[in-house]
Amino acid sequence: MKPVRMLFAGWIILWLSACSSTGPVLYPNTHYQSVGQEIAEQDIEYCKQLAESAGARENSGTAAGNVATNTAMGAGVGAASGAVGGAITGSAGRGSLIGAASGAVWGLFRGIFSAARPSQPNQAYANFVYRCLQEKGYEVTGWQ
Repeated sequence: MKPVRMLFAGWIILWLSACSSTGPVLYPNTHYQSVGQEIAEQDIEYCKQLAESAGARENSGTAAGNVATNTAMGAGVGAASGAVGGAITGSAGRGSLIGAASGAVWGLFRGIFSAARPSQPNQAYANFVYRCLQEKGYEVTGWQ
């Protein structure tokens, strides 16, 4: 029952992290000060939607795909190292099974916790939003 709870908690973290995203940080120049924060946020959302409609994607990979990749890589590395350790101690098959299981768990946790951090946006997407905001009169200082 414990593994099911751990897996469920991992999926909740993954689901919540999929909602997080980065955004441009605007310098409070005269245009920003004249329109105010609320209008500036609406302009940011407009530029993000415009970038999406032009084909630029904020993130190139999905969080679930990254977790799955990390889990599979962890299982492969764990199986290989477990087989070597098992061959030394006398049972390569048992060592590879233990190594694969522990490597998969390590890869799963690595994927979940790295997915919980917002990543930098795709470069084409960031450039598009930056240019859109610049044409509206804003100064983008970076992404956060």
